[in-house]
Amino acid sequence: MGMLMKSIGRQLICCCVLLHVLVARGESLEAPEFKKNCTYVITIETTCTWGAETSNLVSLRFGDTNSNAILVRHLNSKHLRKVDPLEPEVLDDMPRKPFQACMVDQFEVTAPCVNSPICYLFLKLIGNDDWRPGFAQIQVLEGSHLSSDYFYFRRFVPRHVWHGSDVCDSEVTPFGLKKKRNAYVNIP
Repeated sequence: MGMLMKSIGRQLICCCVLLHVLVARGESLEAPEFKKNCTYVITIETTCTWGAETSNLVSLRFGDTNSNAILVRHLNSKHLRKVDPLEPEVLDDMPRKPFQACMVDQFEVTAPCVNSPICYLFLKLIGNDDWRPGFAQIQVLEGSHLSSDYFYFRRFVPRHVWHGSDVCDSEVTPFGLKKKRNAYVNIP
């Protein structure tokens, strides 16, 4: 019994010393914080070109420079409303089929928050017919400074592949956008 008490005492002392070291180093003993969610309003225009509309499934991927990526599968099911392209008035409050020609659709998605402004957006068309979006924009309701600029497409989106723009790590010059180069070093 005496040996058992000594062993328990040593373990207790080791735990106390370890706890003291952690506190002295400034480490937190609290549970890690979960990333909070934000509400994103996605606005997508379909052009007025003949055959621009689609009934296919559309997926969306966007994010920021800090590798916070958000994937929305089946964007069609998140349809919120149609908006007049010339004025910010809502045309209908009842969900209708999105991605019709000459229409602007809004979708609402809740996902983890981004830390910096949204700088890339990709669309994926899943199905057999074509679709020609005009522009897309993401608004972050919890912080307008995190919202994206407009991403312009104005051409038919290829089917079954991600298609879009990435303006992260780029610089605006008088000659257009200049991408920053990544230097890779051979490490043995």
